[in-house]
Amino acid sequence: MLSLVQITKAAANELLRTMMLANLRTSSLVVLLTLSASAAAKLPAPSDEAKAKAAEAAALTAHNGKVANFQLCKSMDRVAQRYLAEAKKAGKAVTPSADIPPCADPGAFVYTPPAPLPVAATVAATGAAPATPAAPPTPASSAMPAAAMPAGAPAAAKN
Repeated sequence: MLSLVQITKAAANELLRTMMLANLRTSSLVVLLTLSASAAAKLPAPSDEAKAKAAEAAALTAHNGKVANFQLCKSMDRVAQRYLAEAKKAGKAVTPSADIPPCADPGAFVYTPPAPLPVAATVAATGAAPATPAAPPTPASSAMPAAAMPAGAPAAAKN
């Protein structure tokens, strides 16, 4: 028979083991969250090509959803037809519902990318004028006047 001291030591060891595992799990979670946040912060903005591929993938996903709904609708129609046929054989009086619309076939997937907007439409849509490149500074405008130079600064070299 185990003594009370042995039972207490075993319970204490089990409690300590459980607490250590909980600390390890918590520490691992904190490290993973920190790393994922820092990795997400370093991602560059997607290029126009990547945006176009994402738009096409979204359109394909939407079309696949429509195809799945069409297939489900056709399957439900077959089940309903079989049920009506079996009910008719059994002599039950069942009338099909007339207010159900027919299944609409979405057709084949065709993606047409949106046409790029002309500059005038872009300006009207965003309300911002397109950026114009700044003129390079001229040597005369880039030189600091002698009065504005801090004391002890070397004088500008003359050409």
